Amino acid sequence: MRIREATPDDARAIAEVHVASWRWAYRGLIPDDFLANLSVQEREARWREGLSDAGRGCFVAEDATGGIVGFASYGPPEDEGAPEEAGEVYAIYLDEGTAGTGVGRELFAQAAGGLRDLGFDRAFLWVLAANGRARRFYEKAGWAPDGAEAAHRFDCANEPLVRYTTDLRV
Repeated sequence: MRIREATPDDARAIAEVHVASWRWAYRGLIPDDFLANLSVQEREARWREGLSDAGRGCFVAEDATGGIVGFASYGPPEDEGAPEEAGEVYAIYLDEGTAGTGVGRELFAQAAGGLRDLGFDRAFLWVLAANGRARRFYEKAGWAPDGAEAAHRFDCANEPLVRYTTDLRV
């Protein structure tokens, strides 16, 4: 497995992983019709734009054949109520067969390092409140809920979210 910085040329492969991972990871957490209507083409356009933004970063994990099997993206906070001096991990997703192999831990660590490199002292992310697997993953990495809750993300079908934070200076 190799981890590297993503480029705009990776937009299609990242979009494919993004859609496929939502469909397996959020089954039973987000309405089935919402998941069925996810569009690789729409996600590809968003990724192509996002990967061209110099203020944001994204790492991808490649398998032995060079195929992208996971990604983690990060950058300045997208929320007005973000914790002070905190950057945001926007997303971390893996192919279903890659989950549980340690690749996610490495991608997550790279994203945290990327936020440090951007000058952030703290980091946060939003996670579906009902997503126990992801919440355990973040907690094992030393992140903790800070008490903030929301349902503000249309891209999460407006399901309840909780915010996790960590100190990047540690």
